[in-house]
Amino acid sequence: MSTAVTSWYARHGKRLLDVALAAPALLLSLPVLAVLAPLLAWQNGGSWLFRQPRPGLHGQVFTFFKLQTMTTQRDAASQLLPDAARLPRLGRWVRATSLDELPQLWNVLRGDISLVGPRPLLEQYLPLYSPTQARRHAVRPGITGWAQVNGRNAISWEQKFAYDVWYVDNLSFGLDIRILLHTVGRVLGARDIAAPGQATMSAFTGTPPSSSAP
Repeated sequence: MSTAVTSWYARHGKRLLDVALAAPALLLSLPVLAVLAPLLAWQNGGSWLFRQPRPGLHGQVFTFFKLQTMTTQRDAASQLLPDAARLPRLGRWVRATSLDELPQLWNVLRGDISLVGPRPLLEQYLPLYSPTQARRHAVRPGITGWAQVNGRNAISWEQKFAYDVWYVDNLSFGLDIRILLHTVGRVLGARDIAAPGQATMSAFTGTPPSSSAP
């Protein structure tokens, strides 16, 4: 295991920072959530909170929360419409401003995730990771992370995972503060919200052996 992951900060200090920042941030966000919840419920036909099982520390699954920005519209064959067709104007704005991430502050307080760490992805991706990529689960996932401030959804999956593993190996208080400060700039600039030419990000289907990240 990386020395960075076994440091005092990784074992104790990171959690203290999470609680110290997430608790007041959640309280301050309550008025925003009180406004957005009914608007999104109206947009989505009653639902405003998105819940999904996601793997966290060591791959253990937890319930992940976000504001629901996309509708559940389906075609004649009962298949979900493409992301772009299910992302109305309000949902696009909430996603672009990253306000959809606010409920994850509750995940932070519960200890499911951290403020900073590799993003929690879909459970079905677990068997698709290379042994190196799977090391992203050596730490708690985060609301933001090194990959998010270095391209977010505008970079490839392989690049994201390389950034995630680098973060695991270099985790520190200074790096977390640096990422949090860079995140503010990214959010204010609404940068790299989606992959080029897509409404969100294409699904991860595995890394070809020849292009696997080191």
